[in-house]
Amino acid sequence: MITLTHAMVLAAGLGTRMRPLTDERPKPLLELDGRSLLDHALDRLAAAGVEHAVVNAHWRGEQIAGAVARREHPPVILQKEDTLLETGGGVTLALPNLGNTPFAVVNGDAFWLDGPTPALTRLAAAFDPAEMDALLLMVRTTQVEGVVGQGDFLLDPLGRVRRPKEREIAPYLYAGVQILSPALFEGAPEGAFSLNRIYDRAMENGRLFGLVHDGVWFHLSTPEDLGHAEETLRAGLVRALF
Repeated sequence: MITLTHAMVLAAGLGTRMRPLTDERPKPLLELDGRSLLDHALDRLAAAGVEHAVVNAHWRGEQIAGAVARREHPPVILQKEDTLLETGGGVTLALPNLGNTPFAVVNGDAFWLDGPTPALTRLAAAFDPAEMDALLLMVRTTQVEGVVGQGDFLLDPLGRVRRPKEREIAPYLYAGVQILSPALFEGAPEGAFSLNRIYDRAMENGRLFGLVHDGVWFHLSTPEDLGHAEETLRAGLVRALF
């Protein structure tokens, strides 16, 4: 169990699959249920007790800057990236502002509804620094509407993560919410790289774990996905489950 005080929201991507909605606006500033996806993410971090947040920006970065300037909780450090650093490079650059203890990283387009206990609270309670370098929130592919391909990961009975083998179907998708240890980035390369490189090393050491989400998660890849999520929330079909 850890106390979650620092976090990062990844908001620098181009959002190409969400075009034309992202032609003039970064994907994290698209609205769902009356608020931007970025505000939803920061709201959840604030509710989880996060006291310091980093938000990176690249595509239409001035809009991200304006959005975070209007927030008070949690206070946000804006990380402007002139070139895309991808997920791993972005987090590595932010490390000096993410403290010395495990921190949360949330994708800027991640949107979920919590189950009985907030997902970030569950992740913090389940994170064991002695055993884990990373704990990823997972969703069951059977509960996701939209194209999920062959899934992302499998979990063993203890929650350790592995990737699917050839012709193997993985029952879980990564939900875009995680807790990472700073130690995971020792020896990380400079410049742009994917967090998947970090995950692979953690998997080799048996220190990459997953926690299955007990609420609802929305797959937001295309304009159709966003429209479907808005219709579902307006109809109250999801909230009726809780």
